[in-house]
Parts: sequence; structure tokens; C-alpha cells
Amino acid sequence: MTTPREQEVFDLLADGETNREIAQRLNLSEGTVRVYLSTIYSKLDINSRAKAILIKKNKIQ
Repeated sequence: MTTPREQEVFDLLADGETNREIAQRLNLSEGTVRVYLSTIYSKLDINSRAKAILIKKNKIQ
């Protein structure tokens, strides 16, 4: 289960946004975005951005 903010970060990640773009869009620091991504990766039991994007894209289809 993710928080609403984690979901926002995850959605932007899946849309191809960089950490910097996510941070600017959500008015966060890049460090905070990295923390959110680490939490998301941990919850998904993965260790990479590419795997997170694949999981997100596969859930949509």
C-alpha cells in the first residue's frame, strides 16, 4: 500500500520524469524524491527505476 504522495511520485516516474522534474512538479527537494523512490522500491521489493516502471506499466495494461 502506498501513500497518496508516493503514488504521485510513482505516476510521474512511470511517465518518464526525472527526479529533478518530479521534485519541481511536486514542489519537493530532489533528496525527498529519492527518499520516496527508495520507499516505493522497498515496498515493491525491487532495486531499480527500470523495474519500477515495468511494474507500473504492466499494472496499467
